[in-house]
Amino acid sequence: MKTIEINKDKCIRCGLCISDCLSGCIGFNKENFPEMKDESRCISCQHCMAICPTGALSFNGKNPDESEVVNYDNILSLIKSRRSVRQYKDEEISEETFNKLKAMLPYIPTGCNSHALHFSIVEKKSAMDIIRKRVNDLIIKTLSYKAISPLVNKFSKYKDSFLNGEDVIFRGAPHMVVVSSPISAPCAMEDPIIALSYFELYAQHLGLGTCWCGFAEVCLKFFPEICEMLEIPSGYKPVYVMLLGIPAVKYQRTPQPEPYKIAEIKEIHEKDSCFFCKAKRVITNFLR
Repeated sequence: MKTIEINKDKCIRCGLCISDCLSGCIGFNKENFPEMKDESRCISCQHCMAICPTGALSFNGKNPDESEVVNYDNILSLIKSRRSVRQYKDEEISEETFNKLKAMLPYIPTGCNSHALHFSIVEKKSAMDIIRKRVNDLIIKTLSYKAISPLVNKFSKYKDSFLNGEDVIFRGAPHMVVVSSPISAPCAMEDPIIALSYFELYAQHLGLGTCWCGFAEVCLKFFPEICEMLEIPSGYKPVYVMLLGIPAVKYQRTPQPEPYKIAEIKEIHEKDSCFFCKAKRVITNFLR
């Protein structure tokens, strides 16, 4: 069960928790206080609790006062407070800030030190707007072709939004970073993900907002003309996309995520597994 509780004495009814809810599962009640409208859509991201300026909202019984105050100068706090930003100011990042981001890139580790990544950085909002419109037009056109089922299935539920000109894919972000790698690279898929992880934390340290954009990554696979616009070299595969901009929201505290399972290996206890158990493990290891 996923619930939110509102301290009505603290709540200023600003609506930030509602506007920042990715799944759109929170809304105002008759008293103009936030409430959970559709629990089934909630992904437990805790954005609602993190963004509340007065600490009036708790998620699943978690006390917002027990969250840490965001501190961008402390690396652990930076990791804990990392958020996917989906609301951006309508302004460009300065050239000075972009130069800092680009100067950091050579220090990103790659498998076998191949150092062969390619970064496509859309630094001007005017260029981003052209890409935004081209992708939207291509998706609207593609949605009419039922034969291309993978893309149609991915975006069909947003068809009305696309037709209305809504920026479903890029969420109004003024900038974008695409990381590509040579298909022959030893860690062709892993290196770009590592690169964006480093990029994201440094960007947040500089006061910027980022969002991993799977929708845009799908579009790059289906629309080679967008790869051309992003000047991705031949023989390189675009692996992932990150949106970038100056946040229009400010998170006040860290979330309180559920812990991962950890196997604390202090002694080795060998187990003689049966053939079928070993076969199942091998198959599992190669899935996806």
